[in-house]
Amino acid sequence: MSWNAARLSDEGAPKWFQIAGILRQSIVEGEFQAGDAMPTEAHLNEVFEVSRTTARAALNKLVQEGLITRRSGVGSIVLGGRVDQPVNQIRGFTEDMQLRGLKPSFEVLSAGWSQSSGEAAQALGLASSDKPFRSDRLLRANDRLMGYSVSWIRPDVFGAMAPPTEALLAGGSLYAWLRENLGIEISGGVEFIEANLASQEIAQLLDVEPASAVLVVTRIAKSTAGLPVEFAVVTYRADRYRFRVEL
Repeated sequence: MSWNAARLSDEGAPKWFQIAGILRQSIVEGEFQAGDAMPTEAHLNEVFEVSRTTARAALNKLVQEGLITRRSGVGSIVLGGRVDQPVNQIRGFTEDMQLRGLKPSFEVLSAGWSQSSGEAAQALGLASSDKPFRSDRLLRANDRLMGYSVSWIRPDVFGAMAPPTEALLAGGSLYAWLRENLGIEISGGVEFIEANLASQEIAQLLDVEPASAVLVVTRIAKSTAGLPVEFAVVTYRADRYRFRVEL
């Protein structure tokens, strides 16, 4: 049954809650798919004979559940499912996506030797004068924008080897490059995961509204010898990425 053929009950749950349930079911059943526009508030008002406030509350419920996004001038758009990342494993983005049957891709915003932040220098055990290799990349899975990554690699691991070019960083895994060219295997480390609100700059990079919910992962990746090799800060769109804890 099409969503607009459903009828509301005058008893039980509030009407906004019933409308949210009808629209949610229509997404689950594929009537609305990722990228499709949802009915407008005005259309919901007409179909269900409810107020604009009720229609807005129903759509806001779906936003909170991560099923749709609402953008000024665009409307309500259906989102795809979110990617799960186990919290007990450290993987590069390429490996993580490939294990899920997704195609990873990158857009390199910048790459080169750079003065590290104080946090990066402390995490990697560097002197303030050291310049690690920094790369800034947008992360995509099946061409859907997932996140923004800033990575610092300690300079002494490169030896006489030149760091990866922007073309190499755009085409594949940084961890694979470290393994194949420097013999460094990332096998552990620590990650800190926190919720945050997107700044104006991050919102523009991730194509979301300012103050949208994001997940920020701060990572220290270590080699099998226990050497801190990489310090990274990855900001994920919360509507497309989440972490899974297996107990």
